Amino acid sequence: MAGIARWGAALGLGTLWWWAVLRLAVAPDAGALEGAVAAGGWGLSLLPVHCVPKSRAAGALESGRWARAWRAAPVTTASPHRRSDAGSGPS
Repeated sequence: MAGIARWGAALGLGTLWWWAVLRLAVAPDAGALEGAVAAGGWGLSLLPVHCVPKSRAAGALESGRWARAWRAAPVTTASPHRRSDAGSGPS
């Protein structure tokens, strides 16, 4: 039953979006309502709807990988800043 409702909602919203797009293209008196419906439907099409949780994704990296990499980074071996009275450094 949920599948029928989902298909019905998709068909109804798709019909509404096409009506708005065609009305914007053809009707000279199309306004903000049609523009908002068309832009909203287009924006929804950009959403990643075929996503799975990261734990189930093929080839996904485990959580916390970057945090562990940053913690394991070696301490810098850069020279400390010279003091103003230290004189010139090696050339």
